Amino acid sequence: MARSRDKTRVTIADVATKAGVSRATVSRVMNGLSTVDREIAERVLKAAEELSYTPSAAARSLALGRSHTIGYIVPDLTNPAFHGAMRGLSLAAAKEGYRVLVADTAERVEEEPILAVESRRRCDALVLCAPRMPEEELRRLLPELAPVVLLNREPTDDSSPLLGIDWASGIRDLVRHLTGLGHRRIAYLAGPPISASNAARLRGFESFGSTIELVSIPCGAMFADGHAAAGQVLDSGATAVIAFNDVVALGLLGALHELGVEVPDRLSVAGFDDIPFAQFTSPALTTASVPQMELGELAWESLWAMLNGRKPERSAMFRPRLVARSSTGRARVD
Repeated sequence: MARSRDKTRVTIADVATKAGVSRATVSRVMNGLSTVDREIAERVLKAAEELSYTPSAAARSLALGRSHTIGYIVPDLTNPAFHGAMRGLSLAAAKEGYRVLVADTAERVEEEPILAVESRRRCDALVLCAPRMPEEELRRLLPELAPVVLLNREPTDDSSPLLGIDWASGIRDLVRHLTGLGHRRIAYLAGPPISASNAARLRGFESFGSTIELVSIPCGAMFADGHAAAGQVLDSGATAVIAFNDVVALGLLGALHELGVEVPDRLSVAGFDDIPFAQFTSPALTTASVPQMELGELAWESLWAMLNGRKPERSAMFRPRLVARSSTGRARVD
């Protein structure tokens, strides 16, 4: 049986023999290079068609010096917020014959530079979402990763295109929503201390000065972090809480349900990102909506421009959109 399969396997050598040319000539024709005489190229293509020859994708990538793959590096693939950008990126890249290789650092900051470099060696370009990576290390790394697009960072310089979120404005909108409902003492379940987006969120709170009582509670970025913080939230005396992201907020909602705490009657809860699950929780989660799929599409547009020797569009910052749902209500008056 193995011998029979070998007889039916058509190779580049078979095409070369039938067309009366060298294997190198067949390779150049199949890779679309214009250095082959038109008549010879037509003869090669005819021979390939008659033999039903399909060139090896791996061999073609080596010949062209491209893998037709781009890397997408994220800190936590369990967070659905990163799925939207991945979907937008994948769908847009597929139109040009590219596929997306996804790598997850699992919130291990020290792994981000290593994984980014290793992924870049296997891919033609990168989309890097590394909100925890220290600024100096990020600046040092970017030239080695080029072409690269940064997601979810604030503008640093013009060395690489950046598509970011105005986290501070999203927080301000959430706080205005809560104060409009009569809340004055608000707890914040803070994200990872080294997170650039967490620092931006904190700046959003600062603009309210003494008009609110802010209780910042160290937390994290995962479901379990929000679940574990329920006791501290209740002990804080806050009437409302804003979580670092929707994932943390959902973890908190689960714990509050277990404790018999009514939301929003006793405590209002808001998240950030507007992941797909947010509108289906009970109660549905108030949040700041981030256009993740659009970010992925725009990231590909920038990469595609760079891969073709063009200058990409400038960096852009997106303002989140407040989505008020039933997890927030009027402050309880005892």
